[in-house]
Amino acid sequence: MQVGQIEFSGIMVYIFYENMKQTIIIMGDNMTTYENEGHFAKKHQAGAKPNPGIEAALKQKISNGELPCAVAFKIASDLDVQPGEVGQVADLLELRLTKCQLGLFGYRPAKRIVKPAVHVSEDLEKAIRERLENGRLPCVNAWNIAKALGLRKMEVSSACETLGIKVSSCQVGAF
Repeated sequence: MQVGQIEFSGIMVYIFYENMKQTIIIMGDNMTTYENEGHFAKKHQAGAKPNPGIEAALKQKISNGELPCAVAFKIASDLDVQPGEVGQVADLLELRLTKCQLGLFGYRPAKRIVKPAVHVSEDLEKAIRERLENGRLPCVNAWNIAKALGLRKMEVSSACETLGIKVSSCQVGAF
């Protein structure tokens, strides 16, 4: 087993590597363990079975064990199901969600591609702040703001970066 450690924002982070799996243990007020090479099905109830229709659609669309966000939404639309249902089946099939439409995860090599906005209009800031829940902007609210203001989704997440606001509650269940 290999061990690495870094300090991040005053919290010691220990990273353990074994058999190509990575476990990160964050030491601080709360101890959290996160395993990130597969094991997505563990997020769901033991014995959960994938919806056969969604599973079939995913198997037709995926490549290299990855499911882009836009593809998950297309499947949800085609099958008239919620994006979270597609995300759950993706987890049960151990598929990695990629290319978040808000630019927050799933890109290579940087993982996230969203950058802080140079300027955030008053209208956009107001719309974001009005839709916060517990100080965070749910993903669905970011999408709704983009649609209402005629913006690209990533313009909203970029504004959030500038404003120091975290996006929460991924619609397909990545976070």
